[in-house]
Amino acid sequence: MEPIATAQAIREAEQAWFDAHPGGDLMGRAADAVAAVCTEVLRGRDLVGVLVVAGPGNNAGDALYAAAELGGLLGRTVPLWVWPVLDRTHADGLEAALAAGAVVVDAAGALTHVGGAGLVIDGFSGLGGRPGLPDAVAALVRAAADARVPVVAVDIPSGLVADSPVAHSSFVADVTVTFIARKLAHVAEPAASRCGRVELVDIGVEPPQSPWSVVTDADARAWYPFPTAASDKYSRGVVGLDTGTDAYPGAAVLGVSGALHAGAGMVRFAGAARDAVLAAFPSVVAPLDPAAPGRVQAWVVGSGWPGADGPRLSRRVADGVPLVVDAGALDTLPWLPSALPSGSLATPHAGELARLLGVRRGAVESDPIAHAGEAAGAFGVTVLLKGATQYCASPSGEVLVVPSGPAWTAVAGSGDVLAGIAGALLAAGVPALRAGALAAALQARAASALKGPHTPEELAARALPGVIAAL
Repeated sequence: MEPIATAQAIREAEQAWFDAHPGGDLMGRAADAVAAVCTEVLRGRDLVGVLVVAGPGNNAGDALYAAAELGGLLGRTVPLWVWPVLDRTHADGLEAALAAGAVVVDAAGALTHVGGAGLVIDGFSGLGGRPGLPDAVAALVRAAADARVPVVAVDIPSGLVADSPVAHSSFVADVTVTFIARKLAHVAEPAASRCGRVELVDIGVEPPQSPWSVVTDADARAWYPFPTAASDKYSRGVVGLDTGTDAYPGAAVLGVSGALHAGAGMVRFAGAARDAVLAAFPSVVAPLDPAAPGRVQAWVVGSGWPGADGPRLSRRVADGVPLVVDAGALDTLPWLPSALPSGSLATPHAGELARLLGVRRGAVESDPIAHAGEAAGAFGVTVLLKGATQYCASPSGEVLVVPSGPAWTAVAGSGDVLAGIAGALLAAGVPALRAGALAAALQARAASALKGPHTPEELAARALPGVIAAL
């Protein structure tokens, strides 16, 4: 897992480094990294002028020192323009840029030059920046976009907030060069789309400990319960699904598809849509009496339920095995007479989580980690908050962030498939926090492998097995 650090944790890590290295130069290391990326972007471009949008802080220093290096790295003169947006900027960095031939311009001059620039370096605001941009800077951002001038952002595109996924008015970077550790805005949509490619550079500062982490390909390989020569259908995991109704049989079929194609050893079905499930998947065990489905190691419940159903959920809770609680079953959580079995997973989207917590949907979307964590603590269950970026939060406060897959997956039925995938993983013994995050990661990778407007069942059947095999 790769840690995600808060802005405050980064400041503390930097201060600890300076305490241990009096007089040390982190800015020089950062500027070298920014200059290297800028050189890569500029190579081969006919228009090579560089405009630095400089604020008053250390981000401007990184940007200005980097700009001063460009001529030497490229082996030719690079026209440089510096716009100190607030009429003041990092003094030593500006001196270095002026020594390299930079010309200071005002807002009007910046707008004049941006159309003929080969690159804009965003050094306006840093980790402590306020959300949004002043009107003059926003106008320059639009002009750069209209002229298709690439942007390299230092640490984070100005206008974004490091610890937030919200896409405020901001620069839209082609490359963001950041240091020490990734921040939430780098990985969480919609802010992440403003960051472009994120280059994480080691400048010698130890990354801080963090309860937030990004799920990586290496994690998926390590967590997936691959079968061995000693495996049988029971050891691979028997998952039960009590999903769908006569009116909504599709949810049952989709969830079973997710479970089967994610590698479940056996699927038992105990819902009303028995005939539809068996017609699609004859390998499923579906007794005529759903009250006696046989033993399972995890249940998937709620997908396709028309609403809260306390007795139906309580029957599955009584089995004492972990549950994936989805869709209609979520509304029953506040009224359950007993807690969910240990190791259970709830899978709400933002609207469902807002309803559970009694808050606005917008509040969940603007601070998803806090709200997922609140629900996990309140209900004693791991929470997978679904969306473009997905957040899996444990009652203990640990959060795994799953970066987004293609936006094509935002269709009806994706959540049903995801619940089935998660149920198969729980039944195979994967702990809830990892099962939720891994299910989301596998589905996102399946969508990446089969781009375009494919149905959820197509992604499950045609892409998911190959994605797992490729691990």
